[in-house]
Amino acid sequence: MTIHEKVDAPMQCGSCPIRHRAVCARCEADELAALDAIKFYRSFQAGQTVIWAGDQMDFVASVVTGVATLNQVMEDGRTQTVGLLFPSDFVGRPGRSGSPYNVVAETDLLMCCFRKKPFEELMARTPHIAQRLLEMTLDELDAAREWMLLLGRKTAREKIASLLAIIARRDAALHLNTPSGRMVIELPLTREAMAAYLGLTLETVSRQMSALKREGLIELSGKRTVIIPDYEALMIEAGEDADGGLPA
Repeated sequence: MTIHEKVDAPMQCGSCPIRHRAVCARCEADELAALDAIKFYRSFQAGQTVIWAGDQMDFVASVVTGVATLNQVMEDGRTQTVGLLFPSDFVGRPGRSGSPYNVVAETDLLMCCFRKKPFEELMARTPHIAQRLLEMTLDELDAAREWMLLLGRKTAREKIASLLAIIARRDAALHLNTPSGRMVIELPLTREAMAAYLGLTLETVSRQMSALKREGLIELSGKRTVIIPDYEALMIEAGEDADGGLPA
């Protein structure tokens, strides 16, 4: 499968793994049929750029599988990761012609895309889509505020623990579970990507991951599997309340 290749729809909306969290979560059967008429799927390989900042976008999309990052490049060439896109997250902004950020696939990525103009027209006459998109936008705002706290006030150890907790929470939400107790997650980011996202050096990320492992707060299996023996204990290390101080 080639980069940016359009693929045949691999699933029906009713069996979609992100159906309960995506922009179409509240849609009735006729609304899903209208979305189905304007949708297509695109796949991207890990490391590929999905959207370049400033590009004209002729589609909006939901992440079906995989994880992407939002990156911003400064004038001197430095790059800052400013957000993560997990399954069910929405890409693109109705009413805007382009993207302010680079969107890069951190893992192999499958996106459910909608042609932009028909989507905007459908959103205008479909309150269920507009309401869900507003909810997702407010959740994104909450996450951005939480991330300001993390970057501005938390220690390197708390940053690492917070990122692991966020990934665990999102994974649990995707499977309609509540994060608690022992959890197993697949880490979608390399150590380098974690460092870029957290504003840390690669050496600091590796050192803090090793410290969390040594103290029994995480276990590592293979390159990407992270076992969290006690989610509540990890939340304490993150500087958060164990009842869920991080946005889903």
